[in-house]
Amino acid sequence: MEKEEDQTLAKNPEEEEEDTAMAGALENPKTTADDSSGSDDSSDSESDSEDEAQQKLELQNLELELSNNPSNYDTHVQYIKVLRKMSEIKKLRQAREAMNEIFPLTPAMWREWARDETCLLNGPGAFLAIEKIYERGVSDYLSAPLWCDYLKFVQEKNPSVCECSLDGILKARNLFERAITAAGLHIAEGSKIWKVYREFEQAIFLSIDEANIEEKEKQIQRIRSIFHRQLSVPLADLRSTLLAYKSWEVEQGNALDVESSDVDGISSNVASAYQKALEMYNTRAHYEEQISRQDISDSEKFQQFMIYLKFEQSSGDPARVQLLYERAVTEFPVSSDLWLDYTRYLDKTLKVGNVITDVYARATQNCPWVGELWVRYLLSLERGRASEKQIFNVFEKSLLCTFSSLEEYLDLFLTRVDGLRRRILSTDEKDGVLDFSLIRETFQRASDYLSQHMKNTDSLMRLHAYWARLELNLGKDLAAARLVWESLLKLCGSMLEAWQGYIAMEIETGHTSEARSIFKRCYSKRFIGTGSEDICHAWLRFEREYGTLEDFDRAVQKVTPRLEELQLFRLQQECTAHPEPIDQKEHSLKKSGREKRKPGSNISNEQSPAKRQKSTAQIPKKVHENDKEKMQNIAEVNEAEETKSKVEKPERTNEQQMKDSVPGKRRGYTDECTAFISNISLKATYDDLRQFFSDGGVASIRILNDKFTGKSRGLAYVDFTDDTHLAAALAKNKKMLLGKKLSIIRSNPKQKRESSGHNTPLGHALKSNQTRKVGGSTSEESIETSKESRPPQEPHFAIRNRNDDIQLKGKNTFAVPRNVRPLGVPANKPKSDEGKDTNPKSNDEFRKMFIKN
Repeated sequence: MEKEEDQTLAKNPEEEEEDTAMAGALENPKTTADDSSGSDDSSDSESDSEDEAQQKLELQNLELELSNNPSNYDTHVQYIKVLRKMSEIKKLRQAREAMNEIFPLTPAMWREWARDETCLLNGPGAFLAIEKIYERGVSDYLSAPLWCDYLKFVQEKNPSVCECSLDGILKARNLFERAITAAGLHIAEGSKIWKVYREFEQAIFLSIDEANIEEKEKQIQRIRSIFHRQLSVPLADLRSTLLAYKSWEVEQGNALDVESSDVDGISSNVASAYQKALEMYNTRAHYEEQISRQDISDSEKFQQFMIYLKFEQSSGDPARVQLLYERAVTEFPVSSDLWLDYTRYLDKTLKVGNVITDVYARATQNCPWVGELWVRYLLSLERGRASEKQIFNVFEKSLLCTFSSLEEYLDLFLTRVDGLRRRILSTDEKDGVLDFSLIRETFQRASDYLSQHMKNTDSLMRLHAYWARLELNLGKDLAAARLVWESLLKLCGSMLEAWQGYIAMEIETGHTSEARSIFKRCYSKRFIGTGSEDICHAWLRFEREYGTLEDFDRAVQKVTPRLEELQLFRLQQECTAHPEPIDQKEHSLKKSGREKRKPGSNISNEQSPAKRQKSTAQIPKKVHENDKEKMQNIAEVNEAEETKSKVEKPERTNEQQMKDSVPGKRRGYTDECTAFISNISLKATYDDLRQFFSDGGVASIRILNDKFTGKSRGLAYVDFTDDTHLAAALAKNKKMLLGKKLSIIRSNPKQKRESSGHNTPLGHALKSNQTRKVGGSTSEESIETSKESRPPQEPHFAIRNRNDDIQLKGKNTFAVPRNVRPLGVPANKPKSDEGKDTNPKSNDEFRKMFIKN
């Protein structure tokens, strides 16, 4: 409430005594509002006095909480409830005003407030003060009961209305028409307002002198018109309204069947309108039933409202659609999606008018955290030709809100600038006070507010580019435009677009020397992606199109070394980021080995492709004696690549390398004071790990990254200067860093490499073969052969099942199953000759056998 309202509600000492006498009425507001007996007030007062100490303590806690957090809606509601219970009238008024400055009150709270003030105020200004409370209430939300209370209050408390003076009657009728417009189409509760309207006109009819027949007839026609209007509206109790109308017509001397609900005896126009309204109600009865259900959740109810709204929009009646939106926002006042949908519909159908701006004002009051509502609010004010003062006040109010992203603040600033620009350029601007200084001030405020949070972003670039363009074209100030670009370069100097925009402005204005100087300032900077090369090529193209031959030669002299440096750097990056896959290297080595083999190689057993494929899955591949060295090289390459992937880390600046290094400190895996850390958050940086080991002693940190994507693998090695700091680091095992519980162990790469050849399946197999009997005797020759041919680490094709038994035959060996008779061995061969003929035959031997046969 404004200051004049506070003065109206202020009371003199005599009125304070009256307030004290009537304070008990607040103990039971429902009884007071209905003018019923207050016989239970004494018992209520006794119970309140018993809890007075507890209530005072609760009141103090609520006041403290509101002082710390004045935006707590529930605390405001509870505070008002306690004050009403304690009959603290002054504090109660102040609490309601304080809450309404931040939040819109519900219809029930407005009814309660107006009824309390009606009981307390009896002075000459009481009626106006309470009338303002009702006006504020009906403007917040749609509520038929609140309108009915307002209408009855005016009929009972307005002296001119009570006296049936012409001014009073006219004022009351205007108020009734406002109520009908606001809630008369409410299917469930609209009939209440129509009924109060008819009763008011009926009371006026009874107050007219019987001798004034002409005036009586006019009043009868007025009441009949209200009946006809109501019967044409689809309302819930439409049939009972028809019966009431018939009864009233009978009282006027017309013969109608008051017991029948048909339209016999009624004029055809009224009957047709009634039938149409009844059909409209029947098509909406199902939707009304769904949104009035009490056994569904809020989300289900919201969905039912949206379904109902789609139906009304398809019907094409904007008044009915708007009223249903009002009913929906009353039920869900803080649903931003609902307010956005409502305002979009109004912008589409009504486009301009006070109705839209009023809805936007309520929307931003209910959902002040939605930047889009504020932006569209400003646009609606501009469409409605609002004054600069009104638009400025709304803009300032929007900046006090808290939005979810900085982009919403930026959108507000740009919307404000857009409006100022359009009105400055408009020929019919009536204010005559707008100038470019308002735009410059708005841009400066936006830059001051957003620059620290939006450095090196396209959004900040867009803001300053727009600012510089308006300074140049609208403000006609080239120096100011250059200052805007210079301020942007301080914030976004690493963005290529910022330099390009500055250069483009100078070229457009014909200042080629200034553009050339900007090129000289930025050509050696490093930009993201190919930006560094792009700016170099852009300089050459600029000199080719605008400069002299000497200018072009000087640019070439400066740009050429820079381009060569960038090209070399890019090649190094590509080689590092995309190394040749290991499998491809192995394949190329194998291929070169095969190509170098001479005809007549001593491979004794060649297999068909099908057999080779089968052998690959079941038994180790045969390795030629001359290829042992090549296969060993492949294993070494594999080991080197694996080690490289473990120690690989992202490119760092010299400053970071100096920070992570200690002179004389070894950085390899052989370091005895190294901790291996796993389960690291992928967002963790070198500084995060250094801060985690804040005890000191950190010599260097190596975060392992994926060699293809460059992203962290969640693993790291940390070197410490001595065992004491390493022990302190190991004590932090299982502690949290960035939401992840770290696993910290001591790194011992030497032991890992020494045991790598014995923990593999092939290593265990070779070790066990030293004591295994093959064919009744030890196979020492096979063991020695396997030792010679075993590579330094297990190849990927040496994996086999644990229970397989393998016989090793000479240097060119392959597995022979125990229970399978080799080809070329007779079934009835004597056992004495087993040692001679059981040797597997080569392909050449098989061919000779077949030729002889």
